[in-house]
Amino acid sequence: MSQITYYTEKGYNRLKDELHNLKSDQRPKVIQSIADARDKGDLSENAEYDAAKEAQGLLEARINKMENLMACARIIDESQIDNSKVFILSKVKIKNTANNMIVEYTLVAENEANLALKKISIDSPIGKGLVGKVVGDFAEVEVPAGKITFEILEINRS
Repeated sequence: MSQITYYTEKGYNRLKDELHNLKSDQRPKVIQSIADARDKGDLSENAEYDAAKEAQGLLEARINKMENLMACARIIDESQIDNSKVFILSKVKIKNTANNMIVEYTLVAENEANLALKKISIDSPIGKGLVGKVVGDFAEVEVPAGKITFEILEINRS
């Protein structure tokens, strides 16, 4: 059984659109490429047919994964978020206690994470370390380079 994941309405709609694209655009193209390859003759020595069948298998696996994600997806009502604690969709200003560097991240679902936009997954090591903390708390986060301690400076709704 899959784990429930939370999305913004925008993120959920992006997921839904991607699934629709896979089913309505990509699937017919793969089916057509299989039919075209089948028309070329002997299937036992037809590399084009084998490649199309493999593409179909990968596509169907991706569709299955997306359907499972959609089945367990929940849209977050942003107006109901408690800003006193770090939670999904919280915009958190944190300070690395080792070098006093201050950064601001928004915690989002894994599929919505984008470091360039300063959106980190709530399931990332930093995200997990910050969840449930309040302003003034310290979060010790285990990263590949060792432990990093962050001080929570500010929590806002994204």
